[in-house]
Amino acid sequence: MSFSNLVKDMSFKDSPRNSDDSRSTISRPGLAKSYTSTQATSVSIAGDISSQLHAGYHHPLSRTWQAERQLTKAMLIYPLFITDNADEVTPIPSLPNQNRIGLNKIVPMLTPLVEHGLRSVILFGVPLAPGVKDPLGIAADEPQGPVIQAIQVIRRAFPQIFIVADVCLCEYTSHGHCGILNDDGSMNNAMSVERISDVALAYAKAGAHCVAPSDMNDGRIRAIKLKLIEEGISHRVNLMSYAAKFSGCLYGPFRDAAGSCPSFGDRKCYQLPPGGRGLARRAIRRDIDEGADIIMVKPASSYLDIISDAKEIAKDMPVAAYQVSGEYAMIHAGAKAGVFDLKTMAFESTEGILRAGAGIVVSYFTPDFLQWLDS
Repeated sequence: MSFSNLVKDMSFKDSPRNSDDSRSTISRPGLAKSYTSTQATSVSIAGDISSQLHAGYHHPLSRTWQAERQLTKAMLIYPLFITDNADEVTPIPSLPNQNRIGLNKIVPMLTPLVEHGLRSVILFGVPLAPGVKDPLGIAADEPQGPVIQAIQVIRRAFPQIFIVADVCLCEYTSHGHCGILNDDGSMNNAMSVERISDVALAYAKAGAHCVAPSDMNDGRIRAIKLKLIEEGISHRVNLMSYAAKFSGCLYGPFRDAAGSCPSFGDRKCYQLPPGGRGLARRAIRRDIDEGADIIMVKPASSYLDIISDAKEIAKDMPVAAYQVSGEYAMIHAGAKAGVFDLKTMAFESTEGILRAGAGIVVSYFTPDFLQWLDS
């Protein structure tokens, strides 16, 4: 039965057929129309008028207006794995469509992305030369190392690109941990902070617009900030803290790409436990107090509550989220298995990150988004 027939049927059933009122109503079309309209309203609205929401998102454009934050190209940071083999382009099997690249391949790879609107990259060094790794990560800030060289290449070729340099020792240490170790294998926090802050300063002096320590050693934000101030460059070098970086199993493809898997043990004693929401909130507050300019949460999709917390605590600061390699690989695997459409799921997962409070997203989907956002 159509809606109009339903209304007519209801009007017929509810009217007193044999009374003068019935004849009067039928003989006066305006009143009949008013009556049936009232009946239609009572059928379609079962409650307060504010319950009617569909019109607000019926049109594709009005749907976008419902989002507090909409993904833009300026929000995206693209991770790059830079090796010390100048001509290398090596696919990363566990990270679909991503490669380790050498210095000579940076400009050809970035050129089409910049033409499509790429605004920022984050650099990870991947030293492959034999014997380059040692217990102290000495190669991390070598002038001829991959990160410092890549900073200079990108600054020359693409001066408009905002360069973030990840700061950690795990890619450069023989043991694969994120700092300098004590004899018993535990983290020597004081020595690690001193080393990490030196590396951050070297990247900043080389031309990085932003340094992003991901080691999770206590006090490293303050140490880096003080060295930037002493060097006289704190006014132009942004400090992005991986304030809430959680341990877990979503980093596997990244470790394949960066060659940074620990040779023993794990990182649970310096990365946050997955259930540690209170610890994350404390770490965020600490890093704000120590001078961070941007707060990052990593991973993203499993920690939307932490992103929301970060935005609440750092309400006057940018909040970034890193959709890590495992998240990216899972979406690709699901799409390949036919569970969902890749593009739809990429947007859906990223929109959730933005809704939680992030305004910056580190994403391996960046090359795809640069094209999808144009379509």
